[in-house]
Amino acid sequence: MAQGQYGVDLDALDQVIKELNHVLKEMGDSKSTAKNSTYLPKGSLGKGFKEEGQLYQAHDLMKGDIERLIDMVEGLVDRFGKKSSKVRGAYQDAEADNTVGMK
Repeated sequence: MAQGQYGVDLDALDQVIKELNHVLKEMGDSKSTAKNSTYLPKGSLGKGFKEEGQLYQAHDLMKGDIERLIDMVEGLVDRFGKKSSKVRGAYQDAEADNTVGMK
């Protein structure tokens, strides 16, 4: 490689994209669990005690926070994966252009 030039490992970028897509797939399970399997049935902690309402309210708030955090992380991973894919495509195009220009 000549001085002032750089190289990009397209296989490494492919691997990053593949792993990010796998993370997104796996996050679907966590998102589903947080949304559908995280509940506190009324009466499960007992009934008629002073803090009963506060406990259920705290649970609902925490459940909402967890769902929002999962959405934020999922969005971040998705954006990074899409940007990585665009970068990979741009480098691949540039590499092809340089190869054609050298002939």
